[in-house]
Amino acid sequence: MQNTITQKSRFRWRTLLIVAFAGLLAACSAARIGFNNGTTVSYWWLNSYVDFEGEQKPWVKRHIDELFAWHRRTQLRGYVELASRIQRRDLATVTAEQLLSDYEDGKTRVLAITDKAAPELADLALSLTPEQIVNIEDKLEKNNRKFRKEYLQGSKEKRQEFRYKKMMKQAEYWFGNFNREQEAKLRQLSDARPLNNELVFEDRLRRQQELIDLLRKIQAQRPAREEAARLIRAYIAAASDRFGNRQHQAFFDATVRGNAELVAGMMHLATPAQRSHFVKTLQDWISDFNRLSALAES
Repeated sequence: MQNTITQKSRFRWRTLLIVAFAGLLAACSAARIGFNNGTTVSYWWLNSYVDFEGEQKPWVKRHIDELFAWHRRTQLRGYVELASRIQRRDLATVTAEQLLSDYEDGKTRVLAITDKAAPELADLALSLTPEQIVNIEDKLEKNNRKFRKEYLQGSKEKRQEFRYKKMMKQAEYWFGNFNREQEAKLRQLSDARPLNNELVFEDRLRRQQELIDLLRKIQAQRPAREEAARLIRAYIAAASDRFGNRQHQAFFDATVRGNAELVAGMMHLATPAQRSHFVKTLQDWISDFNRLSALAES
């Protein structure tokens, strides 16, 4: 197959989540799992934060390999089921509620990966030195500087335009080109979504600080592996609930709804050719997931 996973950007599955699951899993690291080069990419990504030392490198790579093997063996068939369900829908009548249901399905699958990875993440947290935690903190701040530059500058109209252009790049991958009339309607749907980049940044900083505090606690107290894994799972659950911040939770719930309505509107606007493009692109991924799953089971 010419259009194999190895030839696709590692971000394409993330864009499928944006379109099919209302754009709400885009930040999940699990979106990259399942690719032929995923173990290498994941190690490189983690190392860019931690800067692993000699003794850490082999077992970190081994843990990543084992997690990917488990994922390919046990999870990809579920992705096929979900993608196939989306593929069979009549896009002209799809509802936001259906997309929200897809999102919850996808979210459950992602949480299964984080739960599976918790013991290995505990091993990693227990191995970190104070200097490596500082490395993580520095990397997060570097990312925050980029976020400020991209998302906290300019007027509301400029921010809406920036968000719209990013969304359209994803939409064009799945549906092909849109005409001017379609673009105008999609711009209206995009602008109707909640927009509060300052709140998003505040939530981001809270998640990061809670993570750094957790890593320092584990490094200082040296709990047993099981306890460290429990702490990590508790952090993931708390982050998912926005650490009990009702204002943040309400905003992100509204964002979920707004993205679902945007994607439903996009599907309603699609021409027969665009719908065919979407179905074919989904089929490429279904075929790749089936191939990888079969290889893992053989």
